[in-house]
Amino acid sequence: MKKKSFPGGIHPLYNKELSKDKAIERMDTPKRVKILLQQHIGAPCQPLVEKGQDVVVGQKIGDTEKFISAPIHSSISGKVVEVTDKYIVIEGESREEFLSENKRDIDSLTADEIKGIVKEGGIVGMGGAAFPTHVKLTPPEGKKFETIILNGAECEPYLTIDDRIMTEQAEKVVYGLRALLKATGAEKGYIAIEENKPQAIEAISEAIKNYNNIELVSLEVKYPQGGEKQLIKAVLDKEVPVGGLPVDIGALVNNVYTAAAVADAIREGKPLFERGLTVTGKGVKEPKNLIVKIGTTFREVIEQCGGLTEDAAKIIAGGPMMGRAVADLDEVVTKGTSGILVLTESEVELVEEKTCIKCARCVDACPMYLMPNYLANYARKGMLEEAENLNLFNCIECGCCSYVCPSRIPLIHLIRQGKWQVNSKKASK
Repeated sequence: MKKKSFPGGIHPLYNKELSKDKAIERMDTPKRVKILLQQHIGAPCQPLVEKGQDVVVGQKIGDTEKFISAPIHSSISGKVVEVTDKYIVIEGESREEFLSENKRDIDSLTADEIKGIVKEGGIVGMGGAAFPTHVKLTPPEGKKFETIILNGAECEPYLTIDDRIMTEQAEKVVYGLRALLKATGAEKGYIAIEENKPQAIEAISEAIKNYNNIELVSLEVKYPQGGEKQLIKAVLDKEVPVGGLPVDIGALVNNVYTAAAVADAIREGKPLFERGLTVTGKGVKEPKNLIVKIGTTFREVIEQCGGLTEDAAKIIAGGPMMGRAVADLDEVVTKGTSGILVLTESEVELVEEKTCIKCARCVDACPMYLMPNYLANYARKGMLEEAENLNLFNCIECGCCSYVCPSRIPLIHLIRQGKWQVNSKKASK
């Protein structure tokens, strides 16, 4: 039977074997955390605490009245030692577990109450985008959700934390989906998983067997299968209009880890102050899947995994396709940190860019039906109007074009640069 998928895409080396069978571990509690006040798309939070103040784990320490935002919570108990408009530093010796008496069940909650819990819990998209979840659950006037798709594809090479959360805590993921269905009024839920995750598929299948409105969908292994629009095409065989949103066709997509966080917020009264992530790559001695406190440095996380190998050369926040290079190991984990990838010298290849040979491989690979070669060329030459006319902003920056280019043209870098130039030009007017 043909697995569901989407047009275009690529089949990169996935390298998930480094960590896919590693059960989730809880990292040691750090003695010091630096918690950023902007960990999400939208307005930054304002600090709610002062230097010298004592705080406890799970306490709200940052918030704003702006709708598109998400509160920030302390990830450890201790004393606030520094407060700026960008971050809050907390030091503490405590290893106490989070305790809350605010435990509820979805059957006793209204849709608005669930949305309120999600908002107060500071929950954002855990797949990397970090868009505030309560905003996503609130459709524009005149529109409604009919279907929710949980993204369990985890198509980004190397990363395995979503695979592990589905395998180890399938019931929690399904509970979170049920809460999202009630919050939105959507009638049907899907959990979409790539077929290279048999343990997760088995666990989720068992967890949904008593829920007729939830269905598991097995997907072809292909990148970027987990892209929002690609997932909708694969699962529902519908396409989001150019310039439109999934809600325009009644769909809502959330990450499986986001659903698990929603379940924790409802049942445990637990806000989002820690998250699971994958630490992997040949440049780290002991790849692991870890639960890490928000605000922990990359240095400490890597040390928990045995440290760097002698030939470690490049560190990436996220995965190799859509992640970003990290220059400072004192960078900290945020709500959107899905992984830390360490590549070795032999894996980091510096290549010379050559002339485009008009092979059209980038066009064939593009899941958004764009012409990356033209977009990149227009961006390089500053022909921004021409780039916009070719749907520059419909690019999802998946990196497929750069991956397949035999001339090693930095297509995605140029396209991002073009977007930045257009936005800067508009902002200056």
